[in-house]
Amino acid sequence: MEQKFSDRYVRLRHKVNLGKKKMVNYDLIFAVIFYGLILLFILRNKKDFQFQGKIIALYRTKLGLNAMDRLAKILPPVWKFLGVISVIFGFAGMGFIFWWLLKGTFNLLFVPDSMPAVAPVLPGINVPGLPALSFWHWVIGIFLVAAVHEFSHGIFARLYGIKVKSSGFVLFGPILGAFVEPDEKQMFKKKKMQQLAVLSAGAFSNLVMGVVFLLLLNFAFNPLMDKFYEADGIKIKQIVDGSPADIMGLEAPLILKEVNGYKTINSSDFLKATAELKPGDETKLITDKGDFTLILVENEKNKSRGYMGVSDFEINTKIKEAAEAEYGIFIPKFVLWITMLSFWLFIINVGIGLFNLLPLGPLDGGKMFYLLALTLCRNNQTKAHRLWGVVSFLGFMFIMINLLPFIIKLLIFLAKPFLFLISMLV
Repeated sequence: MEQKFSDRYVRLRHKVNLGKKKMVNYDLIFAVIFYGLILLFILRNKKDFQFQGKIIALYRTKLGLNAMDRLAKILPPVWKFLGVISVIFGFAGMGFIFWWLLKGTFNLLFVPDSMPAVAPVLPGINVPGLPALSFWHWVIGIFLVAAVHEFSHGIFARLYGIKVKSSGFVLFGPILGAFVEPDEKQMFKKKKMQQLAVLSAGAFSNLVMGVVFLLLLNFAFNPLMDKFYEADGIKIKQIVDGSPADIMGLEAPLILKEVNGYKTINSSDFLKATAELKPGDETKLITDKGDFTLILVENEKNKSRGYMGVSDFEINTKIKEAAEAEYGIFIPKFVLWITMLSFWLFIINVGIGLFNLLPLGPLDGGKMFYLLALTLCRNNQTKAHRLWGVVSFLGFMFIMINLLPFIIKLLIFLAKPFLFLISMLV
């Protein structure tokens, strides 16, 4: 009887959720407009595009080639020194990201509740520990990171007398990027150290840019945020399926204001309010979506602690009354927007920089590793190619294992409408 009631309750809650009024999804609207304009541009300039595999579109230009040439001629010894530093950082980053993937894969397979070592950074995909990524932050971030990455390849190619045949824009499905096209025949004739400098330059420039944006965040934008904003509760971004919070109808995202009468303005307040909660305790939560009373269960990690089933927290903020009175709404919101852009430029620069250093297939790191393998194998191409293939395969498997939780979530999301229809018919 109890199980039947639970099933009916779940179905009823799904029906209620479907009937709720949805907020306007501005990211979706912007995406439709943006890709509509991109599609219009492609259709009007179709003869200038090169299509590969039906999902890659290349638009070649000469944009930036003169600038690469001029910059390469300014203080060549400095560029060559940076090239050596870039190669050192490149191999250090390669070792770090491969170890990170290996460690993350082991934890994901054998340590309960471990998080994946890598995650897709896309709008609409919730990555625990990170704020939501808006569409424009994603587009601007990806394009700027790709442009800096490819422009750096071009500078070092010209530094060593390698012709850059073209630059341009590329679409990998929905992802907008940039590219430069060095003459590969000329490049393969250069010394290995020079080739390595060209290959590592992109990732190195991304890591440098990441540090720059991190410094901007800490010393420029965060002080501005403190001036305009204050903490206003705990934002909960995930409700665990089947948990007490899920059973009582809590839906993420929501803002937690109080726990058993204790205000939870910031993370310190939240930790104090939940520190003494035990399994079986009746716990009252006050949120921006109403009041809820939960009966806590045992926490699997610590059976003496009560478990609600809420996870992935961040501090919710609001504009200070004094700041709003003095500056209005626009300036504080612009500060928040530019702060988030800087944050994502830091994350994406570091993420893409390290990812490109993976000793994997066609990535910069894969090409660097092949040159290293040639040296280790005394220029025996057969042995070098075999070693490169084994390491590339391992890297690919580690990535797929870590992306599997996100792939499963995507499949579940796509299957939900069909499961709902089946539940209504049963």
